[in-house]
Amino acid sequence: MGPGVYCGVPLHLVRHPLVHDALATLRDATTPPAQFRQMAVRISVILTAEATRDVPSLSGTVATPLGPAEVQRVSGDVVVVPVLRAGLGMLDAVLELIPTARVGHIGLQRDELTAVASKYYSKLPGRLDQSYVLMIDPMLATGGSAVAALDLLRDAGAASIRLICIVAAPEGIALVEQHHPKVHVYTPVVDSGLNEHKFIVPGLGDFGDRLYGTT
Repeated sequence: MGPGVYCGVPLHLVRHPLVHDALATLRDATTPPAQFRQMAVRISVILTAEATRDVPSLSGTVATPLGPAEVQRVSGDVVVVPVLRAGLGMLDAVLELIPTARVGHIGLQRDELTAVASKYYSKLPGRLDQSYVLMIDPMLATGGSAVAALDLLRDAGAASIRLICIVAAPEGIALVEQHHPKVHVYTPVVDSGLNEHKFIVPGLGDFGDRLYGTT
């Protein structure tokens, strides 16, 4: 994985082969919901590990069966915020790695004709100004939902935000850059663009529908 700049946004393309193996299964139109959910968790675990490389930590000492050992423990307050409903498919993976993380939820409904996102639910933990925030949203397409969610996090005081997505489009990255240029984006791939229905091409279809079998 290497950090870089894409239209001004700190973009981190995750090159890990296990990430791309899972992505291949997620893209496959024949993958059933049960396997799709399994791959969503697998890919999210590795993406989360990459996105938390700079999470605050403290040095300490523990007693092993054979003597003391110097250790590092996560010390920062980590908050994970899935964008409903598709982001819930990534939440368990984050909590598997960081069980002490606090959890917020943002619900956004996208108008199918205009692609404009509107809020229908928001419940965020307090003290976000002191937190290391991971926003999880599998598909960064137009960027409208991501920007709306990032606006809510910023208004709640969040200053250190990482956006983790499974597939991104150039249009979405450009919109995030325009409104939130300091947010780091972690994704395995930036696809070619959007179709007339604002879906990522080639993408993997509607993530939420495939995750929950509601296609």
